[in-house]
Amino acid sequence: MKTEERYDLGKLVTYKPNKRLPIYNWFRFKEAFSPNFVKLMLSQFDLHEGTWVLDPFCGVGTTLLASKERGVNAVGIDAHPVCSFVSKVKTRDYHLETLKESKRDVFSRRFEKLDLKGIDPLLRKAFSSYALEDVLFFKSEIGKIKDLVVRDFFVLALVVSAMRVSYAVKDGAVIRFFKKKHPPLRKVFRTTVKKFIRHLRKAEFKPCEIVVKQGDARRLDFLETESFDSVVTSPPYLNKLEYTRAFDVEEVLLKELIGIDSTKAYLGADRERGQGVFPKLDLPPIAKAYFSDMELCLREMYRVLREGGKAALVVGQGVFPDGIVESDVLTAKLAESVGFNAEKRIVVNKRVATRERTVKIGVALESILLLAK
Repeated sequence: MKTEERYDLGKLVTYKPNKRLPIYNWFRFKEAFSPNFVKLMLSQFDLHEGTWVLDPFCGVGTTLLASKERGVNAVGIDAHPVCSFVSKVKTRDYHLETLKESKRDVFSRRFEKLDLKGIDPLLRKAFSSYALEDVLFFKSEIGKIKDLVVRDFFVLALVVSAMRVSYAVKDGAVIRFFKKKHPPLRKVFRTTVKKFIRHLRKAEFKPCEIVVKQGDARRLDFLETESFDSVVTSPPYLNKLEYTRAFDVEEVLLKELIGIDSTKAYLGADRERGQGVFPKLDLPPIAKAYFSDMELCLREMYRVLREGGKAALVVGQGVFPDGIVESDVLTAKLAESVGFNAEKRIVVNKRVATRERTVKIGVALESILLLAK
């Protein structure tokens, strides 16, 4: 496998460029890569209208949205119910006049105070009683919308707005709570809906098919063999699963609003597995489980790719107290073991890794793996 250093591409595999991009910035997800990375891969793999791309770890839909801008058909899978819901809402087609009519209806009704009995304790901790009363009021109003697509649009806008007036602050793997003053939820919600509609009005999408499912990347039985031209994705990084807990408040909110399915499956969650993967390497148990799961994911990617299909995986190296685990190199070896040709590793980022904030462990790399079937 060839290795190339392209640090000029480093920002493309981060969320930072998305912050100012309409629709892409509807829901902050710091693990995302940028649409320009996806478009770079679509061009490199010569994907055009009528072809199909798969993202089995789609997060909040960056691959899907970028594909929609190019007219490339796309399927996105994610285990987290919040991510799969956000991806669905961001990638659907909307009739703007219908959204405007629903907006007038939702905000024309006078507020009615509803009983907060039975509200989840996490929500009571994350919001003021005034904000929760507004959430329940708008839940009732949104529930009157008959069109599911339109209803989900307003649900996402409400969740995003609620988080902007919450006491919750994400701090890595921990959610902290700080009581502070916020503007009324109604005002933030109205502004958010107007912004979302404005973004959709300016969007330039080409006709294509976008499918989003909540599912397990290790078991893609519902996808046909050799049905995709490409895979563009970024698996969860080894021992970096805090994002699975960072959206607990949003998940409980969505349960309250629409009763989402909270069943989740994460790579490396079962540490008892994976003993047969890289048996000669002294890896932490979680790393063995992770690579065991990655092998299953890669087998599924290989199965659904057509002959000659290409895959691009953004992979970060794992950091442990005893040293760096070269996840990119090991993932490439796994890919070759299931039949892929690991054509190239493009190193795009590097950072000094420490323990206890001062003791240097080494330099952890972030890479793009280019694979071919």
